[in-house]
Amino acid sequence: MNNNPHKLKNGDQCIVVGGTHKGKSGIVQDLKTSKTGHITITVLQKNGVRFKTLGKNVIVE
Repeated sequence: MNNNPHKLKNGDQCIVVGGTHKGKSGIVQDLKTSKTGHITITVLQKNGVRFKTLGKNVIVE
């Protein structure tokens, strides 16, 4: 597993390990860097539900 958010890319399978959505998993979509330099992603879960989180809160499977 990779704990470096800079290596995230669209289509990666990930697990959320911190924040509001801790414990959820899915596919990384819509990878962006905010004005403040933080990486934000949208995660698409298997059931079709999407949520946004910070890249630092996920690890790649």
